[in-house]
Amino acid sequence: MKIAISATGKDIYSLLDMRFGRCDYFQIHDSESGEVKVVENKGQSSDGGAGIAASQQLVDENVNVIITGSLGPNAFKIIEKSDIRAYKCGNISINNALEKFKNSELQEITIAGPAHNAMGH
Repeated sequence: MKIAISATGKDIYSLLDMRFGRCDYFQIHDSESGEVKVVENKGQSSDGGAGIAASQQLVDENVNVIITGSLGPNAFKIIEKSDIRAYKCGNISINNALEKFKNSELQEITIAGPAHNAMGH
């Protein structure tokens, strides 16, 4: 299973970034191989549609699960359509977030959070 986590940094002790579309990095942890891939979030530099760009990037990475703070409406739609499960987590270290996920202590995101675009769209 591939688990993507919105992150402030590149290692397992970095904090989870509560922002999905504007986080700095995604850490993708493969629970079977133990491999960790860190990718820069393509959405962080977009003028608008950051959640869409970030969602598409994770769909392209074939992730099964996303752990983040919240998903805006556009990101939520893409994630839901792609059969990726998303879970809400607080601003804790990545290794703690993974531990909580393994122990089924995270709440699944079943509705979109507020849109964050102040671009007048």
